[in-house]
Amino acid sequence: MQLPSSYTAKTIASMQDIDALAWNALTDGTPFLQHAFLLALEQSKSVGEGTGWSTCAITLLDQQAQLIGAIPAYLKTHSYGEYVFDWSWAEAYVQHQIPYYPKLVCAVPFTPVTCSKLLSHDPVVSQLLVAALTNLLDQHQLSSAHALFPSETCSPFFQEAGWLKRDGVQFRWQNKAYPNWEAFLATLSHDKRKKIRQERKKVVEAGVQCKWLMGTDISESDWDFFYDCYCNTYRAHHSSPYLTREFFSLIGQSMPSNILMIVAELYGKPIAATLNIYNANTLYGRYWGALHYVSNLHFELCYYQAQAFCIAQGITYFEGGAQGEHKLARGFEPRPTCSYHQIAHPDFKAAISRFLQKESSHMSAYTSELEERAPFKKTLLE
Repeated sequence: MQLPSSYTAKTIASMQDIDALAWNALTDGTPFLQHAFLLALEQSKSVGEGTGWSTCAITLLDQQAQLIGAIPAYLKTHSYGEYVFDWSWAEAYVQHQIPYYPKLVCAVPFTPVTCSKLLSHDPVVSQLLVAALTNLLDQHQLSSAHALFPSETCSPFFQEAGWLKRDGVQFRWQNKAYPNWEAFLATLSHDKRKKIRQERKKVVEAGVQCKWLMGTDISESDWDFFYDCYCNTYRAHHSSPYLTREFFSLIGQSMPSNILMIVAELYGKPIAATLNIYNANTLYGRYWGALHYVSNLHFELCYYQAQAFCIAQGITYFEGGAQGEHKLARGFEPRPTCSYHQIAHPDFKAAISRFLQKESSHMSAYTSELEERAPFKKTLLE
């Protein structure tokens, strides 16, 4: 699609070259879309040379050269850190001796959070942004473009342009204006209430206490400890961390009002920590790690403390991140997610389309099964 002459599309190789206020004014309020968050990824070298993520943000300017639309986009040379898995697609390309990488990804790196990936306040501009994506795909002869975890407001524009939809599911907890923790527990079935109380009791009996550190209360030594925990989680899974130590200091300085660190102490000594990012409406659980094992500490630190924080602060939603059926037993409910994919090669596009249709059917059945396993009371008389 040819862009009208009144608009100019540009690709930007660094967030540093985009005005922060103009960018933020286009976002939907999700903290991960903030210019400061995306810039910190670059400045800390968490993305950039040698990481497989190269910033390729798409901007749309009007006749006065004002920013009226944008997409957080990256050229990728692998499929790590996306949480929408296309390794089998890449392998199929290799088998047919066709390059799959580099590909274009519209996403927040390492962040499986549903939010707007078409940053604009005008439907016409959103339509043009998708066209600019397609033009970039053709111009550089890339194998594919992928919009990961877009909000519902983005869907019509990708569908209209013929992108393939892929369905997914995550788990979200909702604070239904609970006055306190016990009011939330009262909504659960007897077995689930009992299990949660037992888990929390064991953590307390082990001598663990938890504390909330917010914004500027988080010191560099706190970040040092958290980063040790963060890296230890990756070591335990025989993997390497995506984010550098500097990244956490940078977001701590540039967006402190969006940060909650929960630290677990054993007789006054820190042993584990989790990091959450939040705004007035939603808390997002991000990273966790422990240097000392305590039974049920993961549930306490990653779920129960965060739920209690939401209740105390009047935050409506707690997004628990990717995967994890065990979240169901702790009051989370399944929530549909999706991604959209534009495949340049016509034969591969047809094959992937057939695959996604079958996968969608299985995902629908899986989601229905999850909903039947809801942890809440069946009747008010229980």
